[in-house]
Amino acid sequence: MTRDDEAEFSFEDVGEVQVVPWPLLLKHKVTERVEAHPKYPWIVLATALFGLFSVGFTITILSNSIPRIAHDLHSDESTLTWVVTAPLLAFAVFGPAAGKLADLRGQRRVYLYSLSGVCVFAGLTALAPNAAVLIACRAAGAAIGAAEGPASLAIINRTFSSSQRSQAMGWWSMVGAGAPVVGVVAGGPVVQAFGWRWIFVAQVPLTLATLMLAAAVLPEVAPDRSSRFDFPGAATLGVGALSLLLAINRGPKEGWTSGLVIGGILLSGVMLASFFAIERRVAHPLLPLAYLRRRNFTFPIATQFFTNFAYMGGFILTPLFLQNEFHYDETHTGALLIARPLTFAIAGPLAGYLTIRIGERVSAVAGALAITGSMVALASLVPGSTDLAVIGSLALCGVGMGASSPAMAAAVANAVEPADLGVAGATQQMVNQMGVVLGIQTLQAVQAAREGAVGGVAAFHDAYLLGAVAAGIGVVAALFVRRTTTREAHAPLAVATP
Repeated sequence: MTRDDEAEFSFEDVGEVQVVPWPLLLKHKVTERVEAHPKYPWIVLATALFGLFSVGFTITILSNSIPRIAHDLHSDESTLTWVVTAPLLAFAVFGPAAGKLADLRGQRRVYLYSLSGVCVFAGLTALAPNAAVLIACRAAGAAIGAAEGPASLAIINRTFSSSQRSQAMGWWSMVGAGAPVVGVVAGGPVVQAFGWRWIFVAQVPLTLATLMLAAAVLPEVAPDRSSRFDFPGAATLGVGALSLLLAINRGPKEGWTSGLVIGGILLSGVMLASFFAIERRVAHPLLPLAYLRRRNFTFPIATQFFTNFAYMGGFILTPLFLQNEFHYDETHTGALLIARPLTFAIAGPLAGYLTIRIGERVSAVAGALAITGSMVALASLVPGSTDLAVIGSLALCGVGMGASSPAMAAAVANAVEPADLGVAGATQQMVNQMGVVLGIQTLQAVQAAREGAVGGVAAFHDAYLLGAVAAGIGVVAALFVRRTTTREAHAPLAVATP
């Protein structure tokens, strides 16, 4: 290769010329051929979904194996719950900053760096000598992996026209929601058969293969060199989100009136108020506040928050309901629970295609209504109810989430400027995660608080009815979403040049 040839693989970034060896080499040799393929957007989507799955399924994969890991590392179960909680918190807190960084530095590059970091910390997790190192590696891996979601989401939204985004988001929602569920279902048997360390040993080659594929296939998008990273905004939003999520997480354990919980809520209020004050004055905000005045930005995100509150709150509550009140064993419970992710996996892609015909609002309203109906149906179950009734209640929830999520993700993407697709996706990720954490903690807290007064079955019913109220608010929010036009032309990618 001559010096002139090598120059092809250099590009300018903020005044500096950097040489990226193998990613651009692979792109030069392979991507030009792939980009010419008529199904190129779908090849990009499939590649991004591999990465999304490789990061997502490990977030929850240890949730059923905490006692075994605690024994192995000579720790206690209370401490080891943080191997699941810490990644969830990190994923939510670092998402917005990572999304903005992807917009500023180039989504493909940030995606590759994020996936590389995930690979490194997967290897370190497999070698963790004690609980503290394990938790730290899990949190660090999730923090770095938080960039992978919004970066690849932005790439997909740029690759697909606005009229096709709901189709792509159907598959995206299926993998994004399904990967953690696969982790929950597969984690126990895998750990029992091979040990928990081998999960992360296996993740390393899987992530490396995804990294090589992404380097060859994903398009280069020109970074926004006119903007600057909003460090004060990122810091205040991160601290505010973290303190709120920690307060929600510790409330049931420490008590909602404890100093830690109240202090966390107050700190989150101060930090979030500071964030909005900063965003009004800063020249290059982390989140342009003008988007909050756009109906198809604010109301879809609100819909996602409340539907995730009900969906994941019910997802965590149901196995406890079946085991504690129906006295089903783990095998029987697991066989029934698979109805929810299975119907989600089927409904998500189908709803993505259907949304093109009926519009985002109809899809979201129908989906949120289905989740509301599911919560009411679960609240009507009693010991002695048939397995078919349980499966039907759970399947309705999966169908509802599958119908709502792709439509709302596409609506948000169509509501923002192309330069802000990364931070828009990251904002959805953060708000969704807050809905997940709040739903899980609140529904469990209601069930525990009501059990002494009304008994076990009725306490679960009350918790499900609260989930129905949350999903009902999601229905109201979805009613304000406007249908996106489906006749827009496919906008060409802004391809970075050397």
